[in-house]
Amino acid sequence: MIQLESINFSYPNQPPIFQDFSWEVQEGETWAVLGPSGCGKTTLLYLVAGLLFPQAGQVRVGGEALTRPRPHSGLIIQEYGLLPWATVRENARLGLRLREFYGPDGVHSPPDFTPGLDVSPWLERLGILHLAEKYPRQISGGERQRTAIARTLTLEPDLLLMDEPFSSLDAPTRESLQNLTLELQAEQNLTLVIVTHTIEEAVILGKQILLLGDPPNVRPRVIPNPRSGDPRYRDSDAYRALCRQLRAHMEGEKVA
Repeated sequence: MIQLESINFSYPNQPPIFQDFSWEVQEGETWAVLGPSGCGKTTLLYLVAGLLFPQAGQVRVGGEALTRPRPHSGLIIQEYGLLPWATVRENARLGLRLREFYGPDGVHSPPDFTPGLDVSPWLERLGILHLAEKYPRQISGGERQRTAIARTLTLEPDLLLMDEPFSSLDAPTRESLQNLTLELQAEQNLTLVIVTHTIEEAVILGKQILLLGDPPNVRPRVIPNPRSGDPRYRDSDAYRALCRQLRAHMEGEKVA
């Protein structure tokens, strides 16, 4: 699904963040990207989204080299990206409206796109149908994030990219949306890549954890986490042990 092939990337007049860096994600996998501030987590996500491009090497998604954002990739950002003057329903329909404007051109919209789709089933699935005519200022942070998720999933992505989507939420709301994300990933067979700065969230959401370090990142450090998605995992000794291992990795300690 995702191949980064020997990429180099740096921002103008800055040292490299990625240098001859390769990484691969298979279809249907769930990955969490973890690391300290400034290590390149969000940069990596934007490279996969087609919003940034490497100076050398190539990024492929679905077997095709990225030259622009692809219609079947969905991106959910930290601050929701909702229009304050639009209702929940109108915000959830925003992507569909853009696709209807371009038509099924295969570039901005898939060639099999059908105009006039109803967002109500997704609002209901996400538990916010009763808020459809409310505005973002009238609903909670968790409800705003559910609206952003509905807007993305309405477009039927095969790749879901999430950039610290739950960082500003209280703990119970964050855990609820983490569980919901895993449910939706399994239902839709999505390939999921989520950037987080929270060790505990990475262990809950990623069956594979990509640990980035201080730039330049030269080779991926991957931590397998096969019990992610198990509803009993959060309260297990194995979960706590992996959290300790990752914390030690991030602090540069050796784990026996």
